[in-house]
Amino acid sequence: MCYNEHMDITIRNLDEVAYREIKARSALEGKTVGQVVNEAIRVYLARPFPYPRNRTLRELAPIRFPDGNERLSEEIDEIVYGASKPDTGP
Repeated sequence: MCYNEHMDITIRNLDEVAYREIKARSALEGKTVGQVVNEAIRVYLARPFPYPRNRTLRELAPIRFPDGNERLSEEIDEIVYGASKPDTGP
């Protein structure tokens, strides 16, 4: 397989406004939409992968939150469900 070959491809569900903007900008730069999309794909693929590949969920280690977040889940519960009320019993 030769990686320098070009192929015609259809991409569905693109944002119409974003497509119009990239089409206009690419024209102003004297490029085709395909050239700009190829550049964007290369930039995206050059980013570091967000998590290690070929690992199972069992091998993942928990990530430590910075100090000061010890009550984070409790604070989220208070925001979502309201302030916790003391149990007064029957």
